[in-house]
Amino acid sequence: MAAFFIFTMFEPHGREQYPYFYILKIALVTVCLIMFRKPLTDIRFEARLLVPAVLVGAAVFGEWIWLQPLTHYPHFAFLGKRVEYNPFVSIDNSLLRACFLVARFYGLVVLVPIVEEIFWRSFLLRFLTDPDDFKRLRIGEFSWVAFSAVALAFGMAHPEWLEAVLCAVAYGLLLRQTKSLFACVVAHGVTNLMLGIYVVTQHAWKFW
Repeated sequence: MAAFFIFTMFEPHGREQYPYFYILKIALVTVCLIMFRKPLTDIRFEARLLVPAVLVGAAVFGEWIWLQPLTHYPHFAFLGKRVEYNPFVSIDNSLLRACFLVARFYGLVVLVPIVEEIFWRSFLLRFLTDPDDFKRLRIGEFSWVAFSAVALAFGMAHPEWLEAVLCAVAYGLLLRQTKSLFACVVAHGVTNLMLGIYVVTQHAWKFW
């Protein structure tokens, strides 16, 4: 998670450098995930949770799209803003464009959900609940104070803070109900997949 944040902080906004840097970022964060893979054991496949996880993920996608046009809630400059990047205009080389799109969707749908759910809803929720020994808490066990703090922190990590807070609330409640990090990863992946498809098909480049 630290590696992902650091690389994102230094992400260039120039059209020529960005696709190379993004592909490198995703590759290096994947290497970090493989090297420090022990927390991956928190993600246990449960077929019975696929449907509720997909439904929650789709609902979060809906609220993210629905809230975007609203302008009556405050937007904070210190959270930054997304730079619209259209690979079909900015990348002339078809091979590089294809590699970028594969990396972008892999990052959106697979890597980011795994890394973020391990950090926010496996580690941080339990750590804020029991800083002395968070590992004695099972996945899905957390205090409502920790729940609120993580939802707010998750919101502050995104330019679209209100959408992100509601997203964190939805994933947190799913975790509380299912006691499954797998369900949260699937929901997060579904949300991001639907956003990615929406971005490409509707040319809504501001969403990534």
